[in-house]
Amino acid sequence: MEAKPSGENSRRWNPRSRRGATAAEFALTAPVFILFLLASFEFGWLNVLRHTSDNAAYEAARYAMVPGGTAAEAKAKANSILNIVGARGAVVTVSPATITTTTEEVTVSIDIPLKTNALVVPKFTGTKTLHSEATMRTERAQ
Repeated sequence: MEAKPSGENSRRWNPRSRRGATAAEFALTAPVFILFLLASFEFGWLNVLRHTSDNAAYEAARYAMVPGGTAAEAKAKANSILNIVGARGAVVTVSPATITTTTEEVTVSIDIPLKTNALVVPKFTGTKTLHSEATMRTERAQ
């Protein structure tokens, strides 16, 4: 008969002995992982809103800068682009409010409140407003 080795080498690894440790490790790491996951969704969505509002301001200014373009058409164009992503509570401002043949520049400003547009935690972004603006020279005959 062979003698069994003594000491620490005599113990064999048993997966059942790790069950409690695995549960404790999961309990410590899961909340951190979920926090990073939700934060990435939130920052991704805010980036979509920012990009869309920049594009909406630019496209609206393009509508208003051509001969015959009006502030109402520019607002409608900006709102239609913002509605594609479901931006809520956006305020579109066109300056000047009345575009004439002597108007040299058109500025379109868009303000989107993050309180109504945040996905995960609007509590942290509730007081912030996303602002986009585009200014273009008009193509009026002089």
